[in-house]
Amino acid sequence: MRPGFDIDALRAMVVGTDLGSFARAAAQLGRSQSAVSMQLKRLEEQAGQSLFQRSGRGLTLTEAGEALLGYARRILALQDEAAMAMGATASAPILRLGLPQDFFEDVMPDTLAAFARLRPDVHVEVRAGRNFALEEEVSAGRLDVALAFSEAGRTRPGERLAVMPMIWFGPGDGSVAPDGHPRGIPLVLFNHPCLFRQAALQALEAAGIRWRLSLTTPSLSGIWAALRFGLGVTVRTGHGVPSGISPIAGGLPPLPALDLRMLTRTALSPVASDIVEILRSTVECHVGHPPHPGRPS
Repeated sequence: MRPGFDIDALRAMVVGTDLGSFARAAAQLGRSQSAVSMQLKRLEEQAGQSLFQRSGRGLTLTEAGEALLGYARRILALQDEAAMAMGATASAPILRLGLPQDFFEDVMPDTLAAFARLRPDVHVEVRAGRNFALEEEVSAGRLDVALAFSEAGRTRPGERLAVMPMIWFGPGDGSVAPDGHPRGIPLVLFNHPCLFRQAALQALEAAGIRWRLSLTTPSLSGIWAALRFGLGVTVRTGHGVPSGISPIAGGLPPLPALDLRMLTRTALSPVASDIVEILRSTVECHVGHPPHPGRPS
């Protein structure tokens, strides 16, 4: 019989994938990087095939790894649900928070620091994700609270916290001449589906500007690295842009804005209600005031 999968190893796989780094996962899980590496190796042994492949300094999932990841999320959700039902987590409640990668350098640490002072006994599980996935996770009850982008002005679930313009970014002098790229403007974008990707392609098509995909990735840090090395241009908001990346002042068509929304599950626990208040305040500090203070839209 094939041995069962190690629960701790599955958790390391899920957290590492969500955070975009298994080193970050080790820190969040309170383990050493070598311990997490051993868990991932054991997981491959249990699966009987390669689940990870080296990508630069980190690891990415193989096709088999992507398949196992979906099962891992379901297994962990059931395990946590069973533990909660049996009272095993009464002394250490779990709160699940989802965020786009754009907010991992400021909103996430500030929110968690304030929350830890208020609720030091709560285990917070943070998942990185894209909008469609985060909304699904909240709707299914697998996340308690999440931030997600949506098209500005459209009626969507949740509370609108801010309106954030989309901007073209690239390296160099901050301008791009479309006729300087005979094969088309090289684009560095998230994999489909993605609001930023959709906006970029629609704007270029409407302006009659040729384009080509230079690099696609699920990693925001991978996008920034590709821009630093001159592989193309991308579309993001102006939030969390690292040094060495410049907004493009001319040569490309205008882009619409996005709403930043806070999504919550239907029945919020007192613990989740606390982080909602902290997250709202933290976003206001780092991103700006909501368009209608104190009023969902």
